[in-house]
Amino acid sequence: MSQIISLKHINKLAIPALISGVSEPILSITDTAIVGNIDVNATESLAAVGIVGAFISMLIWVLGQTRSAISAIVSQYLGANKIDEVKNLPAQAIFIITSLSVLIIISTYPFAEQIFKLYNASDLILNFSVDYYQIRVFGFPFTLFTIAVFGTFRGLQNTFYPMVIAIIGASVNIILDIVLVYGISDVIPAMNIKGASYASVVAQFLMAILAAYFLIVKTSIPLKLSFPFNKEIKSFIMMILNLFVRTLALNVTLYYASAFSTSYGKEYIAAYTIAINLWFLGAFVIDGYASAGNILSGKLYGAKEYGLLIKLSNKLIKYGIVIGVIMAIIGGLLYHPLGSLFSKDQAVLDEFYKIFWIVLAMQPLCALAFIFDGVFKGLGKMKILRNVLLFATFLVFVPVLFWLDHLNYKLYAIFIAFTLWIVARGAPLIIKFRKIFIPLSQKT
Repeated sequence: MSQIISLKHINKLAIPALISGVSEPILSITDTAIVGNIDVNATESLAAVGIVGAFISMLIWVLGQTRSAISAIVSQYLGANKIDEVKNLPAQAIFIITSLSVLIIISTYPFAEQIFKLYNASDLILNFSVDYYQIRVFGFPFTLFTIAVFGTFRGLQNTFYPMVIAIIGASVNIILDIVLVYGISDVIPAMNIKGASYASVVAQFLMAILAAYFLIVKTSIPLKLSFPFNKEIKSFIMMILNLFVRTLALNVTLYYASAFSTSYGKEYIAAYTIAINLWFLGAFVIDGYASAGNILSGKLYGAKEYGLLIKLSNKLIKYGIVIGVIMAIIGGLLYHPLGSLFSKDQAVLDEFYKIFWIVLAMQPLCALAFIFDGVFKGLGKMKILRNVLLFATFLVFVPVLFWLDHLNYKLYAIFIAFTLWIVARGAPLIIKFRKIFIPLSQKT
């Protein structure tokens, strides 16, 4: 079994996961870049995309934790050679999560204006935010369905088909963004920000169809719902609840960052939108190796191969630091071109260039935090993840942000707080992992 932690095998899982993971922020980054360059009200439209993106990311991250829970259970049963015992779990999980997504649409659609006022949106930015959200929210169930299927594939140690689905979905989204936002002369009228939302919904629907197809055709896991509930459904729900609390804490961070940047003015929220979307892109690049850690740690844990778990973690630490440094260097080389890709407004670019270096500097730290997030998800130890993020958010990020905001640091306050938040997430997980598994590895 030692060959499964070789660099070749890790990359076999990580690189497709990296590509499929990057598709998620590409959906938002495409909207950001294209909307930021429209001819009318570009800055207000860009701000609206950023605000709605923050809210939709919150919803997806709260309910999208299905992927991690399904992956953890399936991979552990695969490692223990008992996969037949959980074959009906994915369909049941998908049923639960998509039902919740429909309830969220019903409960948020009529109150979109009130929701985005909480983000300090007003006037034209508020109007654009409501327009964008009330279309894009209908892609939400399709996104959650796809995420749950991706979790099943991960548990089965397969990241190839999610990559194929993600590439197709992202490509369609980019093409439709250009066509629907800018229009085609005498054929399709320019729809501006509404065009971006329609493009996202169509891409999300297509990805859900492809996910269902590949799961049915390429695996033995059925999509047909059957009862009674699997014996692991209780563990699944407990994982989801712990991740739910964790994700609420995560979104407290994103809410305050978005709300504070909006309160500084439209140039600041637009600059923040560019920076945070590039940060998300970096996070999802790193997520390829976090996914490999998730997938392999679950299988090794199920097989009780604790010594290999330690070796895997040591390798992932090295890879994470290297990847983070490479990403920071690439971002530094493209520092000014990246900004001008998203906006032509010099006031927006000035604010972006002031703080983008902080986003780049934190990349190696992000790599370690996200990789060990993945490892603990694979182990199914969601309670530890919950407690660490509660600590990082409420005892580190929020106090630092309010203090630096009081000192009038503006966007500096937000991204310095983000950096310390990342440190507070990563360091405890590394320490806890080694404290648990080094003694276990010495007994085997």
